[in-house]
Amino acid sequence: MQAENNKNNIKTVTFGCRLNSIESEKIAEMLANAVPRAVIVNTCAVTGEAERQSAQYVRRVARENPNTPILITGCAATHDATVFAKIPNARVIPNNEKMNPDAYIHAVTSFDFSAPIELCVSNPDAPMSKQFVRIQNGCNHDCTYCITRILRGSSVSHEYADILADVRAAVANGYSEIVLTGVDSASYHKIYDGRPFLLSDLCHKLLADEPGIRRLRLSSIDPASPEIYKIIDLIHENPRMMPHLHLSMQSGSDPVLRAMRRRHTAATVRDIVARATGITFSWDIICGFPGEDDELFNETMQLIAETKPIRIHAFPFSPRPGTPAATMPNQVAKTVAKQRVKRVTNAAMCNRKEFMTVHLGQKTSVLVENDNNGRTPHDISVKILGDTIPNRTICNCKIIGIDGEYFVVTTE
Repeated sequence: MQAENNKNNIKTVTFGCRLNSIESEKIAEMLANAVPRAVIVNTCAVTGEAERQSAQYVRRVARENPNTPILITGCAATHDATVFAKIPNARVIPNNEKMNPDAYIHAVTSFDFSAPIELCVSNPDAPMSKQFVRIQNGCNHDCTYCITRILRGSSVSHEYADILADVRAAVANGYSEIVLTGVDSASYHKIYDGRPFLLSDLCHKLLADEPGIRRLRLSSIDPASPEIYKIIDLIHENPRMMPHLHLSMQSGSDPVLRAMRRRHTAATVRDIVARATGITFSWDIICGFPGEDDELFNETMQLIAETKPIRIHAFPFSPRPGTPAATMPNQVAKTVAKQRVKRVTNAAMCNRKEFMTVHLGQKTSVLVENDNNGRTPHDISVKILGDTIPNRTICNCKIIGIDGEYFVVTTE
């Protein structure tokens, strides 16, 4: 969940992926002058826990704002609208209407806005120091655990002209770092002048067409995509392309990957990392997938030790109704899955500490995010000593220490 949107009459609260965050921002913009007052809750259904948290939050915000429409959208609301429809003042906007302003306007017609009311919203979305730009939505793959592809629909790639317009607007608004995101960004595909225009082409052209981009980053990429090798080449060629990639791995064990219907193998990842000199990686990992015994889990641990991702977003397998994995045999106990989450998270933490130690005393650029905290090109968090530096600034720094997960730096 993010934290405050600067539009007083519309507050957004976002759960889940970065794509949701972008969509929340756009919803707030399109409703700012169309709806007198509302709280938008953009939900997530990637796990059962994510759905539970979304519903719990909506109930709370409804209690705290009894005379305000609570407009619920996103994957959890689309997956089971009945849960939210029972909440007072709540109105569900399914994913297929998510970016349609008329759906929201119609949903608030029964509300009385005659009396001004100050919204009471805990943890509303905050302005970000980097701008996320949607390039794609939906997915055409059939991973056995995934409900998002069902709720988001088939893959749709956005037009280059629209993406460029969003990027140029972000640069004009003072954003130095642009992050391209989607449900399956690696599947980005358009045809221009009779030729395929793919993710690497998109990155090349954006960097050429908008010199104001100082940093370009991808939110995640499927390791099975051949585009990843072209992206690695681009990172090596162009310093404006950030040297960190987030891989939607899910497992490091080939039998588990096959059961998940993932399209890569452990060897694929070894090959990617071998070619990616000077590039760091983070992963998504599902622990406790059906059939993942200790031996198969140890294959993931071995791959972590070999390829050294510096961060892992790990979570226990959550059986999503309607997916093949929900009814697979050999379900793994939750307690075991949670223990494995800790193990992979700690392994990545050790890799990160090793990486950070090697870079002590070196110079790095830092994007300032808030309160003199920032982030390096390799996606390492930073604490900047000295005078306060405005958010979104990129400054050159020297690494002088390590404080937990943070580099401690001074400006040059």
